[in-house]
Amino acid sequence: MLDNNYYVYKKEVDWSLLHQGLTIPVTIQVVFHNAVNKFLPRGKSTDIYLVLEGKTYRAELVNQKFNEKKYPNRKDILQIRYNPRSGIAERLKEIFAASYRYILEQRNNLPENSRRKYIKIPEEQKEYLIMYTTEYPDTYLLECITQDDTRVIKETIAREDEQKYEADINYNIVDPNAAINEVNQIVKIRKLNRAIGETLKLLYNYRCQICGENISVKYGVNIVESHHIDPFVESLNNNAENQLIVCPNHHRIIHIAKPAFHRRKLIFVYQNGVEERIVLNRYL
Repeated sequence: MLDNNYYVYKKEVDWSLLHQGLTIPVTIQVVFHNAVNKFLPRGKSTDIYLVLEGKTYRAELVNQKFNEKKYPNRKDILQIRYNPRSGIAERLKEIFAASYRYILEQRNNLPENSRRKYIKIPEEQKEYLIMYTTEYPDTYLLECITQDDTRVIKETIAREDEQKYEADINYNIVDPNAAINEVNQIVKIRKLNRAIGETLKLLYNYRCQICGENISVKYGVNIVESHHIDPFVESLNNNAENQLIVCPNHHRIIHIAKPAFHRRKLIFVYQNGVEERIVLNRYL
């Protein structure tokens, strides 16, 4: 696995993140959800610690209360809150200076009574805050993906083969010949890709979403792989909605046969007419 750094959330930078916190919808985060349930019941809050660039900041974690009888199937909704003048808020504004400037400019162009309107950053300019668990249930690791990071990643990843890239992610292989100025960005994005994939593997209990089987369990191991629906080397999309968990057999077949994937029907259509439907689905 990734030591104790299990995936929690990938948050697109917005005004709220830079000033008061973020909401974490609990969907695929098996390890995080189990940990929170042990120490923070619904309707309660507690102090937590956020580690960013080696420095620790205090914040508040709130497990929002809602009508469980009215919404029996609703999952926990968690919020991380901090003061707009807190150290973590000020540091995030500095790291994500490009996003902060853009949002400020857009807000200043709005009428005063409309400045609470959500400002959406253009796709090519988006930046992200990544959150991981640590060995302590009240402490979380934060990593940032800035516009500069994305530029370096795009230039580097564009030279890679998608099948090789996915193999490197699934089996944690890092190119020892990567240029020094690329290493940090490559490690950061591969860690995120791998963390989301590993979380999805846990979610599906290491079963292939196409055949529904864990073909390796009878050998006493769990071998399953994550596959990007839209190739990551082209899309840079590592969101859970762009990843499938598949057995090694189906993964090789998909890369070689190159079937079309119909997202609305959740079905692969191969060039020879064969169709295979996704049989396990919890988030697509």
